[in-house]
Amino acid sequence: MRKGFAIVLLASALAACTTPTVDQPTRGMVATNQPIVTRSDYAMDVVAPDGALPASEEARLDGWFRGLGLGYGDNIYVDGDYSGAARADVARVAGRYGMLINTGAAPVTAGTVQPGSVRVVVSRTRATMAGCPNWDRPAAPDFDNQQLPSTGCAVNGNLTAMVADPQDLVYGREAGSVVDAAAAAKAVRSYRAAKPTGENGLQDVNTKQKGGK
Repeated sequence: MRKGFAIVLLASALAACTTPTVDQPTRGMVATNQPIVTRSDYAMDVVAPDGALPASEEARLDGWFRGLGLGYGDNIYVDGDYSGAARADVARVAGRYGMLINTGAAPVTAGTVQPGSVRVVVSRTRATMAGCPNWDRPAAPDFDNQQLPSTGCAVNGNLTAMVADPQDLVYGREAGSVVDAAAAAKAVRSYRAAKPTGENGLQDVNTKQKGGK
């Protein structure tokens, strides 16, 4: 009888082990809260005969940039038959906002660029953290060893707020072909060249604090 009872208990334990009762993705090392990167494209056509923007069109473009709140995280493109010639004029207006013109191909937009005009496209990328903080579930007790709903909110939220170009969170960025070793070693050189604090002893420090020489 005892042997039969033990077999029943073992079978029950094995059945419990094979029954999924935990949301497995919340038990990994990857944070449950990740940055959400979105992109929006804004387009404006400006008159540019032979690729030169008249003063009135430059003023209109400047007002458009100001209305968009142009800044870091935005990429500016010039599209159209006269885009090469008009790039300098558009760059001059964008330079007032500390921005450069992107040399890559412009995003696809609706409609065609009319002859004698160029299309200025602002591609805006933003990174946000949705659903943070999240305290829907208490921290304890947690017998399933699951991640908390707010896991990742602090670290990824700070990264989202600090990244200059949110696209780097998606594609990353390749290292440049030119490496300046002097710039990379500047911090180390400054640290090594600095005189240690209190190298003349505590007596010297106390004397300076009292106004002595």
